Amino acid sequence: MLEIRNISTYYGHVQALKNVSLEVCEGEIVSIIGANGAGKSTLLNSISAVVPPRSGQIFFNGAEITRLSVEAVVGMGICQVPERRQVFSELTVYDNLLLGAYLRLSGGGSRAEAQKDMENIFELFPILRERSKQPAGTLSGGEQQMLAIGRGMMARPKILLLDEPSLGLAPLLVREIFRALHQLRGQGMTIMLVEQDARAALGLADRAYVMETGRIELSGSSESLMSNEKVKQAYLGRLDRHPKRKGAGR
Repeated sequence: MLEIRNISTYYGHVQALKNVSLEVCEGEIVSIIGANGAGKSTLLNSISAVVPPRSGQIFFNGAEITRLSVEAVVGMGICQVPERRQVFSELTVYDNLLLGAYLRLSGGGSRAEAQKDMENIFELFPILRERSKQPAGTLSGGEQQMLAIGRGMMARPKILLLDEPSLGLAPLLVREIFRALHQLRGQGMTIMLVEQDARAALGLADRAYVMETGRIELSGSSESLMSNEKVKQAYLGRLDRHPKRKGAGR
């Protein structure tokens, strides 16, 4: 479904990604793990056209999307749930969810279908139904993360890009978020997950890539990486002890 070929991305003169290549197949959950500054968030932003790569190519369902606009990328079915949620704090939970369907509705999509999708999100995250009339800024961090995922789902994405969904959350809420992601997997959703909590990410994903200083250093099935000595020493120990540090993936 998603194929990345040798992309290099820069912030000014600083190179953040260095000839990165990877692929995500339909129905998979693929995790990207790595330490602070590895380039994980930059990778998602390059796919989403927020920070386009300077070289290399990105393909989605066989079509090249490297130079498309953010709106066009979303319209093709690629939706990113950003790090630190970024909900519209003064709008209600309901309106935040409805905004996730903006491209569909502005293009003549059915309001009834959008409402049906919202009901599915309320089933996935029942607390959002209870909070639907509240301003999003009054929600807890975990509830805002649920809202951000729900808002992404309202776009009916073909692939969901998740950037650090566990960041800043208590362990109980992290388990709730990953329970929902497991449920989405069961529904056939394709997910690309950037996550600094390596153990949780590998426990959910089918395959994973390990990034270090802007490069892909290792890749394989989650099981093989969980048993890899380098991964265990560098990530399953140190990162599990500090899973919520600021700036993850930047």
